[in-house]
Amino acid sequence: MNGGSDDHHHHHHDLARDHDDDVALPVERPDSTLVGSLSASPNHDCRKGVERPDILILHYTGMPDGLSALRRLCDPGPPRVSAHYVVFEDGEIVQCVAEDRRAWHAGLGSWEGRGDVNSRSIGIEIVNPGHEFGYRPFPEAQIAAVTALSVDIVARHGILPRHVLAHSDIAPMRKQDPGELFPWDRLAAEGVGLWLPPAPFEDGKAFAPGEEGPPVQAIQALFAMLGYGMQVTGVYDAATEAVVAAFQRHWRQARVDGVADASTLKTLRDLLAAR
Repeated sequence: MNGGSDDHHHHHHDLARDHDDDVALPVERPDSTLVGSLSASPNHDCRKGVERPDILILHYTGMPDGLSALRRLCDPGPPRVSAHYVVFEDGEIVQCVAEDRRAWHAGLGSWEGRGDVNSRSIGIEIVNPGHEFGYRPFPEAQIAAVTALSVDIVARHGILPRHVLAHSDIAPMRKQDPGELFPWDRLAAEGVGLWLPPAPFEDGKAFAPGEEGPPVQAIQALFAMLGYGMQVTGVYDAATEAVVAAFQRHWRQARVDGVADASTLKTLRDLLAAR
């Protein structure tokens, strides 16, 4: 603040500053000591209605290479997208948006019945071509960097394990990232994220698209309880199939087929109990 003692003037200054809050200031200094470089994105604004982020979302870039992904995340032209961090395959961490700003990484989606996930989250983009351009395992150096960065973010913001999510968890109809090759168990070993060894495959009733009735209603209610944006309709529709596949991508990666088999449902119940 300037040194004057005129309270009236200060009050006006504050109002003006609040009014200008959506002028996109570049990220000036790293929020994490792990950041290797800054690449300021103009694509951000102020968080709405939240004091601080309480969700961490992991994405993959889903583009042929990392540099074109970084350029896209810093490009002022439409579609305007951004993330707080980009982690390259060699483990280099680049920060694009300051953590106290709302980056535009999550798009339409919800968790635990709340939308505007961007306002309450920090987004990490992990360089990987993704399902469209040749999905492949994440290199060791990259996983180590993502894990260390996640540990740091979760500690500084007090983010709960059940709020460390895949992009596909909050937007299951639209997204698959970071996908079934991402080693969530590695993050969990460092205390980041909700994770348990998935229940083994076994014989038992499996629910599939097209079925309906009270058991489907009960299954939908369990997924909604975990946090998925799931309408409890009693009909195993395309939205239900998408939620089941998203759950499998994160928590039961051995088979991603959108079928609620015994292994998937036991894993879901185990996670709800552990939460």
